[in-house]
Amino acid sequence: MPKYLVQANYVGEGLKGLLKEGGSSRLAAVEKLFGSVGARIEAFYYAFGDTDLFIIADVPDNVTAAALSLTVNAAGTATAKITVLLNAEEIDAATKKTPSYRSPGQ
Repeated sequence: MPKYLVQANYVGEGLKGLLKEGGSSRLAAVEKLFGSVGARIEAFYYAFGDTDLFIIADVPDNVTAAALSLTVNAAGTATAKITVLLNAEEIDAATKKTPSYRSPGQ
């Protein structure tokens, strides 16, 4: 199953909810969200700085990842950015492809 990196930030009422419910409660809610679409969380970490939360998850496909992103962002209590993660074998396969490309200005 493809892996994705989710970077999320709590905003407004979402941050207030985190303060009220705590981190473990939010982890349980996110596990339920991901499980509802056949995805599984591999790693879940809170952080300081520009990003409040990092998640690495197995998600069935890009459409499902987009649905998760749309759902979270539409709620208005957090923002989420999802990045597709590729393993070494996938990059090996990509290097064997030969796309036809012309650089700009050439």
